[in-house]
Amino acid sequence: MPNALDRTDKALLCALQGNARLTVAELAESVSLTTSPCWRRVKMLEESGIITGYQAVLSPKELGYGVTAFVSIMMASHSQELARSFEQRLLEIPEIVACHNVSGRYDFLLEVVARDLESFGEFAREVLQTLPAVKEIYSSFSYKSVKPRREVPVEG
Repeated sequence: MPNALDRTDKALLCALQGNARLTVAELAESVSLTTSPCWRRVKMLEESGIITGYQAVLSPKELGYGVTAFVSIMMASHSQELARSFEQRLLEIPEIVACHNVSGRYDFLLEVVARDLESFGEFAREVLQTLPAVKEIYSSFSYKSVKPRREVPVEG
């Protein structure tokens, strides 16, 4: 599907990544379309799975989360059953804001928010270390977010 995207589709994707609250009229104007074709194109991008949803970007700091940690986890076992159980459990933990199954020494990389270092320590001991098949945990802490917005490049 990405090869089928024309310049207008790409402009729509860029505009929506910049501000998903644009009205159809504002979006249409920004890409030099009328509203009906603009709406149809956005619907097509949604139905094709290129646009997977819309959400507000929240400030962890303003919500009381002063610590962001990147936690690498090594699994004791790599069985499919344990991996599924582990991944399902991660989805239930709100402090884990992102998770990737990665290559290298560790198996998973988590992004975790916590109120402060003490609460992160408690979270690591009481939640992360009790997850199924966790062998080793390594944490790094963010001093500041240099690029907080996650935008996927749209090839021009």
